[in-house]
Amino acid sequence: MSIGRPPDAPAHPAGTEPARAWRPRSAPEQLAVAGLGAAGAAVAYQATMGGEGLWLPCPLRTLTGIPCPLCGMTTAATALATGDLGGALAANPFALLLAGFTLVMAVLMAARAIGWLGPPAQWPASRRRPSYWVAGVLAAASWAFQLHRFGWV
Repeated sequence: MSIGRPPDAPAHPAGTEPARAWRPRSAPEQLAVAGLGAAGAAVAYQATMGGEGLWLPCPLRTLTGIPCPLCGMTTAATALATGDLGGALAANPFALLLAGFTLVMAVLMAARAIGWLGPPAQWPASRRRPSYWVAGVLAAASWAFQLHRFGWV
């Protein structure tokens, strides 16, 4: 004798799904949540420390002297938190691209959370593959910028 529902029975009868909190389902939404967290940290850092001093040094640059593709992101984020667009561009111009992506995704997530939009559709492999290439090219361009900025190229 088994306890519970039969193996072929649906988990919940049709139309009686339990209410659950909305959560990000797609990789872009999860990246946007991380971006919102980073923006909050930049604002908090700027408010508490005034942007002075060394906060998070780049591990690769600290160990080898070679900047990573993300070098300058903390500086750019804190500059954006104070409205210093020039400082953000000088530290890492790709921070503006990431900030724009985060803003757009935050609006989409809010629309999904209040029910204006449905859940995100799964991307087919034919659309995912080019997005990996775009991310790789952007990372390479960011690294080239950082290598030039720190005098390696």
